[in-house]
Amino acid sequence: MDLPPLPEQPAVSYVMPVLNEEDFLETAVRTILAQDYAGEKEIVLALGPSRDRSDEIAARLAAEDPRVSLVENPERDIPAGLNRAISASRHPVLVRVDAHSELAPDYTRIAVAALRRTGAANVGGIMRAAGVGPVQRAIARCYNSPFGLGGGAYHGDGEPGPAESAYLGVFRREAFDAVGGYDPAILRGEDWELNLRIRRAGFGIRFEPALGVTYRPRASLADLSRQFFATGTWRAVLVRKYGGANPWRFFAPGALVVGLAVGLAALVLLLVGALPWASGWPVLLAAPALYALGIAYATLRIPDQRGGRDRLLTAAALVTMHLSWGAGFLRGIVFGGGRVVDRSRVA
Repeated sequence: MDLPPLPEQPAVSYVMPVLNEEDFLETAVRTILAQDYAGEKEIVLALGPSRDRSDEIAARLAAEDPRVSLVENPERDIPAGLNRAISASRHPVLVRVDAHSELAPDYTRIAVAALRRTGAANVGGIMRAAGVGPVQRAIARCYNSPFGLGGGAYHGDGEPGPAESAYLGVFRREAFDAVGGYDPAILRGEDWELNLRIRRAGFGIRFEPALGVTYRPRASLADLSRQFFATGTWRAVLVRKYGGANPWRFFAPGALVVGLAVGLAALVLLLVGALPWASGWPVLLAAPALYALGIAYATLRIPDQRGGRDRLLTAAALVTMHLSWGAGFLRGIVFGGGRVVDRSRVA
């Protein structure tokens, strides 16, 4: 479906849900204000019920710059907050920004040029995870590796072109309105679900690797586990709703958890004598053995590690990602999403 042409420098609305982001919010907003884009800009922050100083920081930023405005997000969930921020915004181009991300200075300029050049309804670029401290750096390494998050284009370099989804996203408002915005019932995976409806409506999604976003991941393995359990749960909800529209790679972590559980159960039964050694136990133990080898191989291949401690933390982050996501996926397949949400950033 064709969209009307954009002017050379259309006005842009940046929308950002905020919940317990005192450590990142000001930096995120200032990277928006520092964009080297000459068109008119506004920033709308959707404030959830934070328990830290996020509201205070947001109020100060709004007082300092009239381009920053605030709306309440009492539901606290990301899709509801984005819809509220977009409803309060005015401009034809919508830029989704996370409070724990930092846009490259040329992000808006490149994205708008891509929208104008390609006629796409949404463009997105590459998420570059970065951390401070050994654990967060290990988590960031796994985010940036296909061994951690799989084959999504926005987790690595690639050629520009059509895509199934986009990280964050720079949208044409016409397409967003045409599909009814974010589904507030989808509490994780909301970007993929929205982009699926955009594609089904006949609009295009575009991957532009020149777009760069620095992402600050969770800083502990416990928080990472909570985040990925929620993500896996809601991916299963999307599988239940959309079936084969989901890429096959989303099924892999759940299958891994099942294989590991069967293998470990078989090992226990062998050790207590409940399973004869003459049975087909090598097949039952294949999944744990192959997974252990895969993790060892990944820790050797992932770059930017220094010494044994880094490799151990990388391995721990990989296992946490895979098993938490897979366990959440199985939970979601059986029980649905319920009120499983990511509370890993709640203070």
